Amino acid sequence: MLAMLQYSELVERALKEDIGTGDLSTMIIPANHLGEAKIYAKEHGILCGLSIAEMVFQKVDSRIRVESYVNDGDRISPGTLVMKVIGPLAGILQAERTAINFMQHLSGISSMTKRLVDIVSDLGVKIVDTRKTMPGMRSLQKYAVRVGGGHNHRFGLYDAVMLKDNHHAVVGGLDIAISRVKEVVGHMVKIEVECETLDQVQDALENGVDVIMLDNMSLEDMGVAVRVINNKAIIEASGGISEENIREVAETGVDILSVGKLTHSVMAVDFSMVVDEMKPSMQKHITFTEKI
Repeated sequence: MLAMLQYSELVERALKEDIGTGDLSTMIIPANHLGEAKIYAKEHGILCGLSIAEMVFQKVDSRIRVESYVNDGDRISPGTLVMKVIGPLAGILQAERTAINFMQHLSGISSMTKRLVDIVSDLGVKIVDTRKTMPGMRSLQKYAVRVGGGHNHRFGLYDAVMLKDNHHAVVGGLDIAISRVKEVVGHMVKIEVECETLDQVQDALENGVDVIMLDNMSLEDMGVAVRVINNKAIIEASGGISEENIREVAETGVDILSVGKLTHSVMAVDFSMVVDEMKPSMQKHITFTEKI
C-alpha cells in the first residue's frame, strides 16, 4: 500500500515546476466549466502510480474527482481505460502532464521488473533494485519495483552496511574494513561486502559477513563462488544484468539479483488523456465538496 502523505511535497514541487506562475493555455477556460476526461493505456505493461496521479489532480483542484478502473499491479494493454477524471476542465488540463508523467515512469519500472521476475520465476531467486534512483523519487520507484513483483535492496546509506571497493581502498583492505565496521555498528545491522575476485569472496566469508555481492564476475567465477560460500552467507549478483543474461546469472545458484536499470533507465509506458466536454444540462447535476 502506498502511504500518500509523504509524497505531498514531491507532487507540489512537480506541479510548481510545470505550472509555475500560471498556466497560460487554460486561461481561456472558465473556472467552473466542468467536464470529464478519460486516461487510456497506449502500450502493454504493468500499471503503477494511480494514487500519485489522483493526488496530482486533487492538488490542482480539490473539486476534481477520480474514478479508477484498474489497480496498481494489473496488466494493461493498448486501449485499457485506466481512470476517469471529472471536474473543472481547467484544473484537469493543468494536472494532466504531471499526473501522466508519474504514472508512465512508475509503470515502466513495474513492467520491466515483472518481465525479469517472470524470466527466473522457477529458480527461487529474488530480483531487487539498487540506490541508482532519481533524486527525491526513491520511495516511489522502489514501490513500483514491488508492484512489479520485485524486492527492495537497502533504501539508503542508513539501513545497512555495504562495503565497496572504495571503502576497502580508503582504509587499507577488505579485512580492515570489515573489522572496523563491526566495531561501530550494532548487532542488528547486516553487513554486505562487494567482491570482484574469488580471493575477496574468501576473505569476506572468513570475516563472517551477512551478504556477499559478486560484482561483475564471469558466470564461471560466480559458479565457483556459490560453491565456496556454500550457504554461509546470502549471495547477491550485480553488474550488467539484463533481460538477455538474467537467467544465466540466476542459474549459477545466487540468491539475489540486483538490477540498477530497474530505476535508472527504464522505458516509460505511454498513456493518453481524452477530454469529453459536458453539456450545460449535465454540468448542473454535478456537485463538489470543497476540501478544508
